[in-house]
Amino acid sequence: MTTHLAVPAGVRPDVAPIQRRTLRLLFTTQVIGGVGVTIGISVGALLAERIAGAAVAGLAQSAGVVGGALLAVPVTRVMTGYGRRPGLVLAYLTGALGGVLVVTAAAARSVPLLFLGMLLFGGGTAANLQARYTAVDLAEPARRGRQLSLIVWATTVGAVAAPNFASLADDTTSGWGLPRLAGPFAFSAVAFLVTAVVIFALLRPDPLLTARRIAASEVGDGDHPDGPGRRNGAGLALPGTRPRAAGMWSAWRTVRQRPAARLGIAAVAMGHLVMVGVMAMTPVHLGESHGDAEVLHVVGVVLSLHIAGMYALAPVVGWLTDRAGRRPVILGGTALLLAACAVAGTAGHDTVPLSVGLVLLGLGWSATMVAGSTLLSESVPVAERPTVQGLSDLTMGLAGAAAGAASGFVVQVAGYPVLTLLAAVAVVPLVALALRPAAVSAPEEE
Repeated sequence: MTTHLAVPAGVRPDVAPIQRRTLRLLFTTQVIGGVGVTIGISVGALLAERIAGAAVAGLAQSAGVVGGALLAVPVTRVMTGYGRRPGLVLAYLTGALGGVLVVTAAAARSVPLLFLGMLLFGGGTAANLQARYTAVDLAEPARRGRQLSLIVWATTVGAVAAPNFASLADDTTSGWGLPRLAGPFAFSAVAFLVTAVVIFALLRPDPLLTARRIAASEVGDGDHPDGPGRRNGAGLALPGTRPRAAGMWSAWRTVRQRPAARLGIAAVAMGHLVMVGVMAMTPVHLGESHGDAEVLHVVGVVLSLHIAGMYALAPVVGWLTDRAGRRPVILGGTALLLAACAVAGTAGHDTVPLSVGLVLLGLGWSATMVAGSTLLSESVPVAERPTVQGLSDLTMGLAGAAAGAASGFVVQVAGYPVLTLLAAVAVVPLVALALRPAAVSAPEEE
């Protein structure tokens, strides 16, 4: 038995205004939440260095990345059982609590509390990542890539604006008696709290629950031999029921059975691994040839160009994903990642080619993220999407954290060019997976 989100004409027109309202709300909250994430991250390492020393600063920053990855598991379990709205609210409230704990840790100069706060602060990142999946629950198949990329692009506003607010936040809160560099985390907590309240109040009806009702309405449960509370052949909960939350192992079984889903999750994870591994050590590489007086300026310009590559053209990537197809865009993204590694690895300490390499790196990440996320979402049944998407974010976060940790060791032992070479080698399996022929079937077929 097969079901699709392309529902009868009597149902579909009611979905269009819900989807438009959902996209507007997600865009707005993504900007606010993006400010909350970036304003804290921009000073996180500096605050950790003041509390615990330089040796711990990098680990504290990584704690936020790992926290965002691990928190995807409980957040998506909530979404599986109750919908997107409570899951996003839980993630943002967790991030707000993390921000409060970081401020408390700064005042008490407590290293354990700082790490706990940074772990929970990752809830804001988890929410921002899950928002892109919320955008495609009710999207038309031909517009999924564009609408997902619109929410990814909204992150650009927060990422660009937030660092400029860090100094203002710090100056404002220092007058209230808070330690220096704690203020941005206080502002982050407020931003997460505001976002949680807005989503709780306005994300109605819930897009995921609506998608389930639409899919289940094509089958109906009136004559189903199992009666209410059972699942139909598509793996969808029937009307009036709530799916039982599944774990990561169940999500992995779902992905393993679907080649397209495997490609989607691999594209997201490998694109993030390569991007983080190369990007994390580029400032260190630049610092080898620039003095203290100019290195921050040079690094700021190069990383700004990199962030522009990641987010600024996301709507174009989404359009290409819908027009050219998911696999071609993933292959294009891998080609950009390989080109980025080649350009950055052979640039020496020349800032111009390094900047070009980092822009290409950002574009490659954008292509694999948008196309991979779109392919993953449409390759699994509606009832299993949140858990599978949570597995994807968990895999992506852990891959990025591992790459960031390993990159420093590689550069210290063998140098930056070897790092870019290893990053390029890591892309090769993704190319093979994307080129592998796969039968096209409806995701809800069982």
